[in-house]
Amino acid sequence: VLFLVLTLLLLLLVPRIEAQISQLIARLPGYLEWVREHVLPRVQSLLPGDVATFDLSTLQKALGKHWREAGGLLAGAWSSVSGSGLALLAWLANLVLIPVITFYLLRDWDHLVAGVDALLPRRSAPTWRRLARESDEVLGAFLRGQLLVMFALGVIYTTGLWIVGLDLALLIGMLAGVVSFVPYLGLIVGILVAGLASVLQSQGIGDLPWVALVFVVGQLLEGMVLTPRLVGERIGLHPVAVIFAVMAGGQLYGFFGILLALPVAAVAMVLIRHLIRSYRDSHLYRLPDDGDPAVDGEV
Repeated sequence: VLFLVLTLLLLLLVPRIEAQISQLIARLPGYLEWVREHVLPRVQSLLPGDVATFDLSTLQKALGKHWREAGGLLAGAWSSVSGSGLALLAWLANLVLIPVITFYLLRDWDHLVAGVDALLPRRSAPTWRRLARESDEVLGAFLRGQLLVMFALGVIYTTGLWIVGLDLALLIGMLAGVVSFVPYLGLIVGILVAGLASVLQSQGIGDLPWVALVFVVGQLLEGMVLTPRLVGERIGLHPVAVIFAVMAGGQLYGFFGILLALPVAAVAMVLIRHLIRSYRDSHLYRLPDDGDPAVDGEV
């Protein structure tokens, strides 16, 4: 039902987003002309020296006068460029490999599951199957809740930018909502893109504080309300536990800790519930004359 509702909403929004993209393409030449006439002269005025007359001969004289310094700078620059190039190649390789690996995993998933199941100890196999099934359910609930958070953030950003008066509010708001799956990326992308669009549209910086306020408020709502309610309750975590898990993940493992905090916490809760059930079924918890395991207050 959730995917059906989101699909219908996307079908309604796609024509409007397409119209705003066409609007942006139509206005782009005017924006570039304004940048050339007003922004570039200010940038050139801030640069040292006469940029307009800085030619190759000036560069050659500067390099000849400070050859060693220039060589050191060039070596450092080349090292940085080489490192960045290798990192870019590695990123592109991962980008190509991820869909290929995903395809083969999806194609052979049933065989992989059957192979793992065949290796389970026969006595404890039902327990492992139940844990795997419950983990799969909470991870699915996490993804559905995260989709709701992304859509809610898109609505919040779009509404805020529309109040500010940005013509491309829907396009930028939904873009920021989609990329908000990665922690803080929606905030960063939203402020940069919306700020640039605001400057080009109003030909000034007067609306920039309001644009930043929209995304800061959205980020606060996401961390304090949306994620604890829409994600935490679906995976069986208390809102305080959600906030604590995200903070602990970020403190221990940085960016990737924030990204993986909730799914890891959800699977951990599945294991904790299993341990609690096992403890309540054991002789350590039950009285000697208990016929059935206690079920009051079951987690």
